[in-house]
Amino acid sequence: MPRLEPGQPAPDFTLVDQDDRTVSLHDLRGAPAILFFYPAAMTPGCTTEACDFRDSLAPLQAAGYAVVGISRDDPAKLRAFRERDGLTYPLLSDPDHAVHEAYGAWGEKMNYGKLVEGVIRSTVIVDADGVVTHALYNVKATGHVARIRALLGVG
Repeated sequence: MPRLEPGQPAPDFTLVDQDDRTVSLHDLRGAPAILFFYPAAMTPGCTTEACDFRDSLAPLQAAGYAVVGISRDDPAKLRAFRERDGLTYPLLSDPDHAVHEAYGAWGEKMNYGKLVEGVIRSTVIVDADGVVTHALYNVKATGHVARIRALLGVG
């Protein structure tokens, strides 16, 4: 899948969140947003990343950023993930991975030494006008949020 580059308009989307409410990219306009794509709720790496975003939410929001997690999980699993780990930002369900594909977060990757097709852990940061400012692919779960904070100058 082609990857997004800074300066490109972010593809619009409408997905369902953990509470079965629809959320669209255009709903987030007016403030910058951090969209992070992760493989599966309640797995060790994804839990680490999601909890790091939770723990950094106050300074990110104080700097004006909304945080949104996107995975292929259904709303019920996302709801359980949110409740289990006290996540306080929206988790969106993209079961057919169409939004993952539009954002370059789906494709071939190595998984335990085998080439497979699936979710590529990625983060795309979009400005208040819906333009990509940063597109980070094949990121590691551990330490990723700290790197994003440093990149954005959020202490």
